[in-house]
Amino acid sequence: MIKRFPQTIKYTILLIFSFLALYPVFLMIVSSFKSNLEILTSPLGLPKSFSLENYLTVWNKVNFSGYLWNSIYVSALSIFLILFVSSLAAYYLSRYAYKWNTYILFFFMLGLMLPMKLAILPLYMIMMKLNLLDSLSSLVIIYVAGGIPFAVFVFYGFFRSLPKDLDQSARLDGCNEFQVYYKIILPLMKPPLAIVGIVNLISVWNDFFYPLIFIHDDDKSTIPLGMLTLFGEYDTDWNLLFSGLSISSLPMIIAFLFASKQFIEGLTSGAMK
Repeated sequence: MIKRFPQTIKYTILLIFSFLALYPVFLMIVSSFKSNLEILTSPLGLPKSFSLENYLTVWNKVNFSGYLWNSIYVSALSIFLILFVSSLAAYYLSRYAYKWNTYILFFFMLGLMLPMKLAILPLYMIMMKLNLLDSLSSLVIIYVAGGIPFAVFVFYGFFRSLPKDLDQSARLDGCNEFQVYYKIILPLMKPPLAIVGIVNLISVWNDFFYPLIFIHDDDKSTIPLGMLTLFGEYDTDWNLLFSGLSISSLPMIIAFLFASKQFIEGLTSGAMK
């Protein structure tokens, strides 16, 4: 009984933290089925009736389908470029010995030390000179530049743990340098790819700051910026806001469910030899 007592405490603490993490999500979904009056009068209660009227209204009222497509386009392209460019950079930095390797790696690590938001004015001037203001391409460039340092850091540590005998065996079988990367190394990269992909996907999908600065046309807004139209000067459609947030969180949940196994494996890979 005494030995099981600490386990009981552990599970109790885990249950408490799980409740604290999941209850806001539950409250958001439940509130999406309420009317605005119900949310104001009974914010923590269950809805009197479950109806999809709020979801249909928000889909048509604020051009939600356009916001959703813009977010999918920006997020998918940004994550693909981050994974592709960063994995190639980390691969060559970790597998080949050059005189400037240390300095190039330090250059990438500077991106982890210096937040990009400090350079928002120079970034705005650069996008303006490149005629990329009010375009989704500007967001993709910013997100890729901001995501590469962390991705290189993760991939570099992973590549250093792989034996170089794999590369030599592939070259003996006739593979060139790029084939060694995508035929031998890339299939082993599922855990770090899941970590980098999910971490960057969450930050890109939920970002409000950069779309607010670089996007002015409502047709090119992403979901976080588009939801701003539901906030009125004197009134806010909370029921529509919760419905929109519920729809926008669905892709994140699906992505995590598909990549959760590799994500957890990547987080715990350093705990065992």
